[in-house]
Amino acid sequence: MDTYKIARLFDFEGNIISIEPYGDGHINDTYLVSTDGKTSYILQRLNTKIFKNYQGLMDNIQKVSAFLSDIITKEGGDVTRECLTLIPTKDNKHYVVVNDDCWRAYIFVPDTIVYQIIDTPAIFENTGEAFGKFIARLDSFDASTLCEVIPDFHNTVDRYQKFLTAVEENKSGRRDNVKEEIEFVKKRKDFMSLIVNALNNKEIPLRVTHNDTKLNNVLIDKTSGKAICIIDLDTIMPGSLLYDFGDSIRFGCNTALEDEPDLSKVNFDIELYKSYCTGFLRGIGDKITQKEINMLHIGSIMMTLECGTRFLTDYLDGDLYFKTKYPEHNLVRCHTQFKLVECMEKASNEMIKIAKNCKI
Repeated sequence: MDTYKIARLFDFEGNIISIEPYGDGHINDTYLVSTDGKTSYILQRLNTKIFKNYQGLMDNIQKVSAFLSDIITKEGGDVTRECLTLIPTKDNKHYVVVNDDCWRAYIFVPDTIVYQIIDTPAIFENTGEAFGKFIARLDSFDASTLCEVIPDFHNTVDRYQKFLTAVEENKSGRRDNVKEEIEFVKKRKDFMSLIVNALNNKEIPLRVTHNDTKLNNVLIDKTSGKAICIIDLDTIMPGSLLYDFGDSIRFGCNTALEDEPDLSKVNFDIELYKSYCTGFLRGIGDKITQKEINMLHIGSIMMTLECGTRFLTDYLDGDLYFKTKYPEHNLVRCHTQFKLVECMEKASNEMIKIAKNCKI
């Protein structure tokens, strides 16, 4: 693979000085392109084994980033720092395919950092504000025009049916080992349809959702310490903001690792929930409906239950989807998520109160 040859297909300013591997992503191959001009660039090879519909994915990114660019310009912001800017190819396309590999390029955003862990509640609050503002800026975007890069990704009704199929088929022969876990999910059958039904009944709006709201997908300005840009738009799809909010809470408010075998270490940090909720609701402002505010705790529980159910489903199927390091790895992951679900269910009234008080 000649990255210099690939890079020369894009409309970069200046002459290319160097191309070096960049970041620690596990899906795409990322490179930093330095030039003799004022701007550096990010060059990426998309993992088309995971993202088979790369055309739809790239069309989504182009539409959303162009829309954000217009909004930020109208707000008087700095487009090159506050949203991802795709660099066109020399024949004016937003990606290029070479030997079945899909390549794209962005303007590199300098003088920023990303956090891998939540060191302080302020960092989590800052992240929440960034994702809230991201959704607010895309409020008038017609989400139905976006491609579903991963169909039914957060369709929890469909996830439940896949779980039942896994129980019935018992491909791994492990069903008798997880009778309690199976009942845990079955008891929450009606709960799992709440967000899907609310979307279908138009009780909550269909929105542009990021679907990978990890801490390290937010660029933080080194000088101000403020979150300035949401990155990694590969899973941009139509959905509910409850998905994005809930997934942030799922991983951010867990007091232990996702695969912690000692469940006594696994708890739900209500203070971190308050921090994120405060930032998120400040960021989204008046672009959130009262129904969505009332369901924020449901989104948090739902995404945690969905994740645990997926781990359990994969365990029953014989560990076909998630990478595992030992035979019971998926089951351990399932247990941490289910423990969090129970903790959140007990804290529901407090979570509802926090959301109500944050939205003044």
